[in-house]
Amino acid sequence: MAAPSVQKILVIGGNGFIGSAICRAALAKGMQVASVSSTGRPYTTPKGHSPAWTSKVTWLKGSAKNPSSFSDVLPDVHGVVHTLGTLIEDGGRYKQALKEGDVTKMIGTAMSTVFGTKNPLGQDAEGSYENLNRDSALRVCEAFLSSGHDKQYSFPRPFIYISAEDVFRPFIPARYIETKREAEMGIETMLSTSPPGQYRGVYIRPSLVYHAHYRPLTTPAAAALDLSASLHRKIPQGIPTPSQVLRHLGTALSLHPPPAGPSDRTSLGSPLESVANAMTIPPIHVDHVAEAIAISLGDVDINGVVGVRRMRELIGWWPEDHVDQGHKQTEAHS
Repeated sequence: MAAPSVQKILVIGGNGFIGSAICRAALAKGMQVASVSSTGRPYTTPKGHSPAWTSKVTWLKGSAKNPSSFSDVLPDVHGVVHTLGTLIEDGGRYKQALKEGDVTKMIGTAMSTVFGTKNPLGQDAEGSYENLNRDSALRVCEAFLSSGHDKQYSFPRPFIYISAEDVFRPFIPARYIETKREAEMGIETMLSTSPPGQYRGVYIRPSLVYHAHYRPLTTPAAAALDLSASLHRKIPQGIPTPSQVLRHLGTALSLHPPPAGPSDRTSLGSPLESVANAMTIPPIHVDHVAEAIAISLGDVDINGVVGVRRMRELIGWWPEDHVDQGHKQTEAHS
């Protein structure tokens, strides 16, 4: 196997759910992998086991809010993958409930976020959307760019940010996806000021990410959403689909105009648009997300937004006719 152009990567949050899968996928591609997390501890399974692959990763302790805590490693890495983020503000209890399969605790935490007026810890709190979904990524990207000022690289160094498809509203507050989009725009702005050909930004937008064993509560939802996407694909063209009806209603009832084009990333439109997306964009297994990211690290031609359809194309199994027409139009304006 030929050595990839990106030979050393740093995963921010490599001991988490998605981060650990990325570490495994990158190792399988022959890359050297380091991970930074607040604890610095290696990944362990929900049962507390350390898989064999963890011995091949360099586990570092540091803070994404303070990249100087690991800035000494940045000049020598060829790419960075930023996985930190939260679906629920102050979501430690939510993530723990998800791991444990505790439905009552998970629903209670989600409901308190959806129906609460604001994050009780404040906008700048450790678990806020602004802090975790946006600001941590911007600080790490800034440090990554600074690390290359006195060095020359033979290929554009990738900064890969784990964003999200807009499929969770109104069950999750709009601020979740807004901060993801703000991070994308902020990173893109920073990269645009760097020397040409030195950096590229890749914005990975998964839908519901599932794993039967590590996130058992995601399995029923994933099965339902996959069935919905499959049924939408089978409806003959010319017959309005449920998702198309929702998109039409969302446009008619929304006080906000739909996104004007690729540069208009922060305009979300009606929550009905998000529900329509959830009905047509299939869920994606965490290992498939990780495989697409590993491919994106090594392919200098991949940049910009990578949605579920593009991820499936990268890993080699998305037939062209398996795309809802409404979703095609949505991705065209991502």
